[in-house]
Amino acid sequence: MENSKQEDWNNPQPIPQENKKVLAGVLAIVLGGLGIHKFILGYTQEGIIQLILGVVTCGIGGIIGLVEGIIYLTKTDEEFYQTYQVGKKGWF
Repeated sequence: MENSKQEDWNNPQPIPQENKKVLAGVLAIVLGGLGIHKFILGYTQEGIIQLILGVVTCGIGGIIGLVEGIIYLTKTDEEFYQTYQVGKKGWF
């Protein structure tokens, strides 16, 4: 048992899909202008674009994040997984 604990400390567990949906949705609503939700979903290029857009527009670009957060949270777990994890849909 002691050995099992030592082996598990350095093996990060993947975030379950339903938690990723909620995390990305809440971050999109709260910090949408920074694009953090894009990075959580693995969309690095879209996250950088969202961050630049948020800075250039002085936060007005955060409206995109707000809309995306609402969309994320209103989808079922299966729809979210198929659209954003399998289909790799980067925007809306």
